[in-house]
Amino acid sequence: MKGRVILTAGEMRAAEARSIAAGTSVETLMERAGQAAAAAIRRFAGPMPALVLCGPGNNGGDGYVVARALAAAGQDVRVAATGEPKTAAASAARAAWGREVHALADVEPAPLLIDSLFGTGLTRGLLRDAAAELEALAGMARITAAIDLPSGISTDDGAILSPVPDCDLTVTFQTLKPAHLLQPAARHMGRIVVADIGIEAASDLHEIARPRLAAPGPESHKFTRGLVTVIAGGMAGAGALSAGAALRAGAGAVRLQAREPVHGVAAAIIQTPGDPLDRIDDKRIGALLLGPGLAPDDEGRALFEAAAGSGHPLVLDAGALRILADGAALPAAGPTAILTPHEGEFAALFGEDGGSKVERARAAAAKVGAVIVYKGPDTVVAAPDGRAAIHAATAHWLATAGAGDVLAGTIAAMRAAGMAAFEAACAGIWLHGRAAALAGPFLIADDLIAHLPAACAECL
Repeated sequence: MKGRVILTAGEMRAAEARSIAAGTSVETLMERAGQAAAAAIRRFAGPMPALVLCGPGNNGGDGYVVARALAAAGQDVRVAATGEPKTAAASAARAAWGREVHALADVEPAPLLIDSLFGTGLTRGLLRDAAAELEALAGMARITAAIDLPSGISTDDGAILSPVPDCDLTVTFQTLKPAHLLQPAARHMGRIVVADIGIEAASDLHEIARPRLAAPGPESHKFTRGLVTVIAGGMAGAGALSAGAALRAGAGAVRLQAREPVHGVAAAIIQTPGDPLDRIDDKRIGALLLGPGLAPDDEGRALFEAAAGSGHPLVLDAGALRILADGAALPAAGPTAILTPHEGEFAALFGEDGGSKVERARAAAAKVGAVIVYKGPDTVVAAPDGRAAIHAATAHWLATAGAGDVLAGTIAAMRAAGMAAFEAACAGIWLHGRAAALAGPFLIADDLIAHLPAACAECL
C-alpha cells in the first residue's frame, strides 16, 4: 500500500507550473495555501495572539494570506517581514493584508509564532541576524508553526542550513517533501499537516504506509504462508532473533540452520544442527536470510556463495553485506535480493558521496539490481526501477543491539509470504517501527518480536 506522495523542490515547482499553465493563477494557489494553513493552525493552536513572519518570496506571500485569514476569524494578528516582497503574487498578498508590517528586528513576540520566511527551495541558510531573531521569537512563543518547511532547511536532503527552532506544527501543501521525513530536518517538524490546494502531483517517491496483510484462509497451510530459512553465523543469537521475528511476523514455518543447537528459541522454530546448508535446495523456501551473526571469513564466504547460488529470494544483512563489500557478487539472475545496510555498511558498499539519502539509495539499487533498505533514524527503501520510499516514524529506542536482526527477519517473512521485494521491505519496516512503538521506551530486540503479532494484526 502506497503512502503519501513526496516531491522534491524541483518536482513541486514543476507541478505548480503545470497547474498554472492549465489556468490556475499563482495568486489563486497562494490564496488556497494561506487559507488552508490558517485553518490548520487555528485548529491546532486555537485563537491565541499570533505573530506571522514573512519572507520576500511566495512563501512569505502565503504568510500574508495566513495573517489575513486569522484576522478575519477574529484573532489578534501581527506581521513582521524581512523586507519588501520580491514577487508579484507576494506583493499582492501583502497589499491585501492592508495592515502594518513590522521589521523583523523590532517586533515583539507573541504566544503563537508562524514562520513563513522561507519554504521549499532554500539553498543557503538565513542571514545570521534573521536566524537569531527567528530563534529568539520561537523561544518566547508557546506554539511555533511553520509554513511548508521551517526556515533554514534544505528541502531535498533534510540538511540544516542555519539554526532551526523546533516547531509544534508544520503545514505543507499538496505533498510531503523529503525534508519532512529525512533527518536531521525531520526532528524539527512537529505534527505535519498536508493541505490539498488542487495541484496534480505524482512521484516514484512515497512515504512508507501501513501495509495490507492477508489473513490465512481455510485452504492455507504452513508452506503457503511462507517458509523462511535463516542460515545462522557463528554468533547464532543474532540468527535466532531473525528467526523469531520471521515466525512472529506471520511466516508459516521458519528454519534456523546452525552448526550447534541454539537454545532459548521458540519450540516452533525448526532446527537442524550440523550443516548450515542442510535442505538449502528445498523449493518451498520463500525467503533465505543470511548475515546476522555471520563472520566475513572463509566459512562465511562459502555460505554466501551457496546462498547466492540457491535461486531463492535473498535477504542479506550484517555479515553478508561485509562479504559483498569485500568483492562477493549477487546472482546475475533470479529473484530480486533485499540488502539492509546501516550507514557504515552502506558506505563500505557504495561510498559516501552521491547526494541525498534518497539519491544514494536509488543509485545503489540501480547499481546492484537489488532492493536497498538504507537504515537509520530515517530509513529509505529503493528499488532498481527507481521507486523509493521513506519511513521517518522510527522510535529512537530502536538504537539497540539486535534490532536490525529483527528487521531482517520481519522483511524475510513478508518476502516468503509472496510479496515482491520492494513491497516486502516497506512492509517489514513499517511493522518493525510499529512493534517498537507498542513496546515502548527501554525496549530490547526481544520485545520487538513479542509485539510483532499486534503490529501485524493492525494490518489485516
